[in-house]
Amino acid sequence: MAKNNYWVSPDPEGWRVKREGANRAAGIFDTQEETEDFARDILQNNTGGELITQSQHGSVRSKDTINSPDPNPPKDKEH
Repeated sequence: MAKNNYWVSPDPEGWRVKREGANRAAGIFDTQEETEDFARDILQNNTGGELITQSQHGSVRSKDTINSPDPNPPKDKEH
């Protein structure tokens, strides 16, 4: 099974977001910013993972580790 990585890549129709190892794109958007926001939401609402963004030419431009929020954070007993 592939890791929970999502790739933002250029596409003939705009920008696509695709989970690593998936056959189909999770979404195609007009702008890179929209695509990154969509992928970030997916990762934050699930188990977290790596958001990898490619440049227009296909090289890796940035990587961002997204962790999902803890539904049961520890309670601060000191304050």
